[in-house]
Amino acid sequence: MRAVVQRVSRASVSAGGVITGEIGAGLAVLLGVAETDKTEDADRLADKLSRMRVFPDENGKTNLSANDVGGQMLIVSQFTLYADCKKGNRPGFSGAAQPKLAQELYEYFIMACEGRFSKTACGVFGAKMELALTNDGPFTLVLDTREL
Repeated sequence: MRAVVQRVSRASVSAGGVITGEIGAGLAVLLGVAETDKTEDADRLADKLSRMRVFPDENGKTNLSANDVGGQMLIVSQFTLYADCKKGNRPGFSGAAQPKLAQELYEYFIMACEGRFSKTACGVFGAKMELALTNDGPFTLVLDTREL
């Protein structure tokens, strides 16, 4: 799994003009699923995100985790995180999981996060969505479960 993670003061996602998920302070996560990913990857990523010290303490140092601050999470599926741009000008997506597997693992990841964050919200798998957020910092990380 590959994730682009942004610390946000607020974020929302809408599909078809309807807000499907919104959060206050926490993490907005764009999640890509690879063909080789398993539920263990989702569990490991959810655990890592809930415990990563990316929130400021009273001295402004990033010493607190989402667990420490009651952080919320917004999760949006993003197969384009597995784009291959090595050849030509049109990205290829052969590294991304097929829709059935991707949706299963996306939904599993959402469930894995529900017990770890004070609130978990999400987009609509496979839909055209609009994401609105206020990046707090800015603070953005890229994680890949093959490197955790």
